[in-house]
Amino acid sequence: MRRVPLLVLLALLAAGCGGNKSSAPFPATTATSTHATETAAGTTTAEQPVVLRVYLLRKGVVAPVARSVPRTKAVARAAVEQLLAGPTAAERDAGFGTDVPAAAELRGVTVADRTATVDFSKSFAEGADAAIAQVVYTLTQFPTVSRVRFELDGADMPTLDHPAGRGDYEELTPPLLVESPLPGETVASPLRIAGTANAYEATFQAELLDASGAVLVHKMVMATSGSGQRGTFEETLPYTGGGAGKLVVYEDSAANGSRIHQVEIPLELRP
Repeated sequence: MRRVPLLVLLALLAAGCGGNKSSAPFPATTATSTHATETAAGTTTAEQPVVLRVYLLRKGVVAPVARSVPRTKAVARAAVEQLLAGPTAAERDAGFGTDVPAAAELRGVTVADRTATVDFSKSFAEGADAAIAQVVYTLTQFPTVSRVRFELDGADMPTLDHPAGRGDYEELTPPLLVESPLPGETVASPLRIAGTANAYEATFQAELLDASGAVLVHKMVMATSGSGQRGTFEETLPYTGGGAGKLVVYEDSAANGSRIHQVEIPLELRP
């Protein structure tokens, strides 16, 4: 199991979330100290927690939120445990939910040859395809995982006879899936946005708004593919100002120019 590159990536993610406490309706993803470790010189240094993505459901499709957990080598297991915990009260108020059965228990997670094998109690089978999609997206956030094999109490899950990847759940994926930034994150200029999109002619719009609703920056974003084929995107939005804000992404309807597939992500903007 190749965990060292993954931990380096997650350490950078956690370090990039510093700043003031968010005033958005989600806990900020700003990292805070969890425990101290002894250095060779005998002094103590505070370790930062790891920030993970957990994929809940919003309007019937997957949507990522942030979870901050104590630093661990078992990041895959930690992510699934956070998924099993379900949405917070603030997330439920914002429209997030889950299809993972509340009674489901995690037996274990292993990773080999880019396949994660996740073993649940049999009650996990009470969930629909959306629950499987949530687990698949949560585990494939890691560069060492591209597909997920499901077990129930150590035996193959009878309703899923092959390891599943994100492509198996396109119908449960929003046309515009923003995976960075995450709701409640404290960000700095230029704001980096990234994710996947299945948009007409591979283009969509991105706006950053301040607390009053004024547009700080607007850009047209292009994905690597579109019009029926999902592609990736990455763009930067430079801005001035600070305080509560909101990232809004949407497509322009080819039929009448109206906004469609709109996604809003509350943020805390660092000057």
